[in-house]
Amino acid sequence: MNAVNYDNLMLKTLAENAGKTLLLHSCCAPCSSYCLEQVSSALKTTVFYYNPNLDSEEEYEKRKAEQIRLLRETNSADFLDCDYAPEEFSEIARGFEEEREGGARCLRCFRLRLERTAREAAARGYDYFGTTLTVSPLKNAKLINEIGFALEREYGVKYLPSDFKKRGGYLRSVELSRRHSLYRQNYCGCIFSKNK
Repeated sequence: MNAVNYDNLMLKTLAENAGKTLLLHSCCAPCSSYCLEQVSSALKTTVFYYNPNLDSEEEYEKRKAEQIRLLRETNSADFLDCDYAPEEFSEIARGFEEEREGGARCLRCFRLRLERTAREAAARGYDYFGTTLTVSPLKNAKLINEIGFALEREYGVKYLPSDFKKRGGYLRSVELSRRHSLYRQNYCGCIFSKNK
């Protein structure tokens, strides 16, 4: 069975849907930097900052401020914010505290954030929703895309497939982070990843 090339699917979608709208979930400015470079010239993009998994409100606000600063400097997308809601992550992580990084707890977290993005995209009339999560070499793009396509069927708004780490995407995000002097955290965001 051939693996799906989500990067090629994204490029094809961008080429065929220029001018459409995208609600792009972002975990942080460093990850979004390269992703926005890829999508914002084709799709009218809004960055959706929803990250209840972050281990403290201070970390949440620090990452949010960097996201807003990057968007101002690059003029690449609009911004849609959510309140910090750690209880939403705690609820889905309950019973999965001992899971390894990248395991079932992380999949539940991906689904939580992608589902909120899909719901907002549907409610606000966006053509597509997507996420920057696939830029990380530590995140499984196949599983993230499977969640996205399942939510597409559930919410009736198209999902933008991606594997942003392809074509040097992660390295480019590091380069853009340096160029914009972005705060680059050394953990995904939740207390479990911080402790690892």
